Amino acid sequence: MEPLGVSSVGLGFRQELIPALKSHVPAVIDFFEVAPENWIGLGGRHGRDLRSFTESYPFVCHGLSLSIGGSAPLNVTLLHSIRQFLDQHGIVLYTEHLSYCSDDSGYLYDLLPIPFTEEAVKYVAARVRQVQDILERRIALENASYYVQAPVADMSEMDFVRAVLTEADCDLHLDVNNVYVNSVNHGYDPVEFIRAMPAERIVYMHIAGHHHEGENLIIDTHGANVIDSVWTLLDQTYEIHGIRPTLLERDFNIPPLDELVREIQRIEVTQRQHANQGHVVASS
Repeated sequence: MEPLGVSSVGLGFRQELIPALKSHVPAVIDFFEVAPENWIGLGGRHGRDLRSFTESYPFVCHGLSLSIGGSAPLNVTLLHSIRQFLDQHGIVLYTEHLSYCSDDSGYLYDLLPIPFTEEAVKYVAARVRQVQDILERRIALENASYYVQAPVADMSEMDFVRAVLTEADCDLHLDVNNVYVNSVNHGYDPVEFIRAMPAERIVYMHIAGHHHEGENLIIDTHGANVIDSVWTLLDQTYEIHGIRPTLLERDFNIPPLDELVREIQRIEVTQRQHANQGHVVASS
């Protein structure tokens, strides 16, 4: 498939949504996203359904378990399976979280923050280059949400993200909701963070809902509607970096497709407003 157009709007492809999507894919949806770990080797009806959609619509892959910052060696077997999956379905873009979810004892079933240090920059970048060599594709890293800061750091989160992208020479999967979540949990200016991101590396964006656990604690659940503050931050992001492909994440408490479409349409409306204002970047 061709790269996504800058004004593309997407939705996470979930098995719960397949019956409704088979009946009718709303015109506002330009592309879908899947976690390859949930679909690799899946046969039967669901496998056939996925194939029918990847033959008709652009897809991107957003990984869950590579653990790019983990201490254990990269799972090369998984990477070869991902490469086969990408080739099989004609998927150009693969992204992963800039975090880790495993150690020498196995998977930890959570995304944990990497220490914001020069040493970690070089370590993660070397692993990203290995991934890109195996996949024979340039990948993108997503800025991840986190709740406890690593005990050591010699730079800020935004400086760490920029340093990894430069050292690894990879792209950025900008999650606007994660920026907002971290800004509340860790007390920084989300617009300053967005402005600091390298525009030339942004391949697409996420927007999602979350859960307020307390006054200064937000849990990134992808299980609720997007709140006004995150919509505002998306608007500001387009103003700073121009329109980018943007996908609605909804992984839990999934409502009917018609309800999701209303949020997707809001992304489209926001993009159109910025297009009218000239906030458009050239498609790569």
